[in-house]
Amino acid sequence: MAELRRALVIIDVQNDYFAEGGPLEIQYPDRFESLANITRAIDLATEQGMPIAVVQHEYPAGAPVFAEGSEGWELHPEICSRRTDSWKHIVKSYASVFAGTDFEAWLRENQVDAITMVGYMTNNCDLATAATAEPLGFGVELLSDASGAIHLANELGRVDAQQLHETLLVLLQSNFAAVATTNDWERAVQAGSTLPKGDLGSSAMQGRAAFAPVA
Repeated sequence: MAELRRALVIIDVQNDYFAEGGPLEIQYPDRFESLANITRAIDLATEQGMPIAVVQHEYPAGAPVFAEGSEGWELHPEICSRRTDSWKHIVKSYASVFAGTDFEAWLRENQVDAITMVGYMTNNCDLATAATAEPLGFGVELLSDASGAIHLANELGRVDAQQLHETLLVLLQSNFAAVATTNDWERAVQAGSTLPKGDLGSSAMQGRAAFAPVA
């Protein structure tokens, strides 16, 4: 079997996600712990000669978040300090990295089999990108401790960031992605192996058994 060709995709690691008290401040996992894992993944990908894409969400000037040219729109300094001219830079205005960009073409040009996603947020751009990748034939890996979520509330209720993040990891593992810690991903990359991925059928059966009424 040919070795899996991965590309590391750094999704929206921008200052607005680190602004204390801001609307998009990552709540779970701790944003600085997830950032440390993101930089670990970048360093390994660089060492391995893996294709790397850095993604930046952008809204027009004056928008409350990610306003073009604003400090919040800028990539986090830890990303900027590692960035090289070989990286693919993608600017997007939709949740999915594929929407309205040349991301798919870049992946095919680089003969990529699977994307490894790090960055934010689990509950928006990570989820949308994984779902979009499925019908295009790309494998997806998501590093659970190199991503994160925020608290959400609307007309339908409320959910805290930890519950949201952990629930979405179960959902993604059931069909859309192989979910792993940064440590497990590092071992897989160094061994040239794939990460275990679940499927909807087995996840459904395990779910049925887990919530079966006790006789």
